[in-house]
Amino acid sequence: MRKVTFRRKDKLDFKANEAFKTLRSNILFSGKDIKVLTLTSSTPNEGKTSVSFQLASSFAAADNRVLFVDADIRKSVIAGRYKVDGNTYGLTHYMTGQRTMEEVICQTDIKNMDIILAGPVSPNPTELLGGPLFAQLLEEQRDNYDYIIIDAPPLGSVIDAALIARYVDGAIIVVESAVISYKMLQRVKEQLEKSECRILGVVLNKVDMEHDAYYGNYYGKYYGKYYGNYGES
Repeated sequence: MRKVTFRRKDKLDFKANEAFKTLRSNILFSGKDIKVLTLTSSTPNEGKTSVSFQLASSFAAADNRVLFVDADIRKSVIAGRYKVDGNTYGLTHYMTGQRTMEEVICQTDIKNMDIILAGPVSPNPTELLGGPLFAQLLEEQRDNYDYIIIDAPPLGSVIDAALIARYVDGAIIVVESAVISYKMLQRVKEQLEKSECRILGVVLNKVDMEHDAYYGNYYGKYYGKYYGNYGES
């Protein structure tokens, strides 16, 4: 198996770490049948990729075998954002028949976490993601991993995430706080429902903790009191 290294990783503070542990726990409580998850958003730049990556890392840190799939084959940012080292093949190589499934799965320097990078930009992503090879990949890897986390393109922009949703056990919508309208979010929800996908919930991202009295003050004081030296730095 090829190996890749992330030369850049996000450093999470106490509140962010607790948030991802809570998200992980909520998924666990959703049922044992939830193994393959996709995350999408309404528009680009809502933080969907960061949330997907950190969620996968959180599951891996809890001693789960995790496969992270970068399925944003139109405009992937994983390799650039996390400074991926390693000459690898990607998802588009597999779905176009150029490489085998085993050749595109890479071991990472994060314990318990493997990854499939997006690969080169595809001229026909809808046809590839809706084709049999993508479904076959997920079905075969279910037995090899405890969780498969798929970073899908924004559903408010392209239909790709709805195609991916047909093959997963649940979907999570990432929403940027104070930016995305209720109407737009409803359209995304309806598209997922048309795919007969179970929607597990919503992650409210980019919340201004300094100005939100409820989240910033109440939870900061509560967790700081009971879990150590929160806020001293």
